[in-house]
Amino acid sequence: MSASTNPTQDPLERESLCFLVGPTAAGKSELALALAERTGAEILSLDSMLVYRGLDVGTAKPSASERARAPHHLLDLVLPDQRFTAQDYVAAARAALADVQARGRRAFFVGGTGLYLKLLTSGLFEGPEADPALRARLEARYDELGSSAFHGELLRLDPPTAARLHPNDKKRVVRALEVYEQTGRPLSAWQREWSVVSPRRWRIAGLDLAVAELDRRILARTEAMLAGGWADEARRVRASPGFGPTAAQALGYHEVLQLVDGELTAEECARRIALKTRQFARRQRTWFRKFPESVWFDPQTTNPVERLDGVRRWFEL
Repeated sequence: MSASTNPTQDPLERESLCFLVGPTAAGKSELALALAERTGAEILSLDSMLVYRGLDVGTAKPSASERARAPHHLLDLVLPDQRFTAQDYVAAARAALADVQARGRRAFFVGGTGLYLKLLTSGLFEGPEADPALRARLEARYDELGSSAFHGELLRLDPPTAARLHPNDKKRVVRALEVYEQTGRPLSAWQREWSVVSPRRWRIAGLDLAVAELDRRILARTEAMLAGGWADEARRVRASPGFGPTAAQALGYHEVLQLVDGELTAEECARRIALKTRQFARRQRTWFRKFPESVWFDPQTTNPVERLDGVRRWFEL
């Protein structure tokens, strides 16, 4: 599974892609560091929030000491007020992987963003470029008609997409109708083509825990991050450069800012963040179970050496 020396070949196609995935707080980062140290491989982040500089504590970003133990890539790419799309991630991942391969090294992806896993294994549904004028017109129509009536238009034109989108999800409902008006085809039709498995090769190893144990870890990690300066970090980012629309989706920062503003107690803040994180972990499980070829390891029933050896063999590192 060595990298090809053909410089014109897509880095994503030169060798099998390896992914270490699982829900948040399952122990991916610790295992990834041990694997990288043992094999000399480098770590590529598969996390949509680690790209933001300054969002460190609240995203459990690898620390300086952890990065010194093994090379990490796809961290700290943009400021929190900047927009960073799925297309941007794929381009950055391609460039990082090409750099690793050019040095004759191996790499594996680590993280919990299921969409990024889908993009790297099955290709990118680009969709048409956003049309600001069309989007503004559709948003105005959404506001004029109300969410239910506007959603009814989507239901008539694209029933599968309408069925999975809540009428109040203005951003995605508007985008779905925008795609239809631009292309004459429903978004669901484009996504069916996108979901066809590509000839790319990949190996996926996952970490998963029993729900009760994962919930315990999530609460403990939330409390540790709050004690570790999360409030100060959120205050600094809000003051400058501020949270853009994508970074604002990072789990917990809304509640931490409510804590900063005196709207929540520390106990209520931790409780709300832990609840949202548990719900997010359930959604991560749903994403990753769509990849039946994955090999799963339970940290409660396997010891660290067994997990490390199992993942290393599966990745052929």
